[in-house]
Amino acid sequence: MDYLKDTYRHQGKRKLLIAELEKLGIKSRKILDAFQAIPRHYFMDLALDNLAYTNAAFQIGSGQTISHPFTVAFQTELLDFTPNQKILEIGTGSGFQTCILCELGAKVYSIERHQELHLKADRMVKFFGFNARLKYGDGYKGWPSYAPFDRILVTCGAPGIPSDLKDQLAIGGIMIIPVGEGESQRMIKVRKTSDETFDMEEFGTFKFVPMLERRVDYKEK
Repeated sequence: MDYLKDTYRHQGKRKLLIAELEKLGIKSRKILDAFQAIPRHYFMDLALDNLAYTNAAFQIGSGQTISHPFTVAFQTELLDFTPNQKILEIGTGSGFQTCILCELGAKVYSIERHQELHLKADRMVKFFGFNARLKYGDGYKGWPSYAPFDRILVTCGAPGIPSDLKDQLAIGGIMIIPVGEGESQRMIKVRKTSDETFDMEEFGTFKFVPMLERRVDYKEK
């Protein structure tokens, strides 16, 4: 992947984006530093290079998008995790969010239902030298062989909260999931208080591509 170049122009635009994220309310310096360390333009088509550091979502193929930088930062901040905690990510997509979590020291397990995106993201994770585990499979089912997870992050709009994901969340753990079947979803923070009880808090409205159940053969990396 020698074609990936991070120029002074890219770095300058990244700093402007980070300043914008701060103005929008992102408080964590560690998250903002991770955005500086992981060049977003690496995860996008070369034709979109000049737009990579605008606060907007863009198509990445297979009908999926790379989320708004603010959305990525906001969800990451809501996760409220510490290094070495296990995070299950549902919807690897481009791999940008995956790499942000890795840069922040998380042990990441990520599932993508589109094989082409899964393979591209796997290459990007390896490019940065991260040790995230990626799987091509059905996010509704989670990843029971590695459960329980300290945190679960869902990066696509879900019609409801999948029971398998609730089961795989550790007691005291947090799940961040956008819920809703329309054009927009409510960002929900779920905290598991016991095997059977959960506290939920809502954090505004966002737009995500839908989380679709699909039976596929799992392929681990």
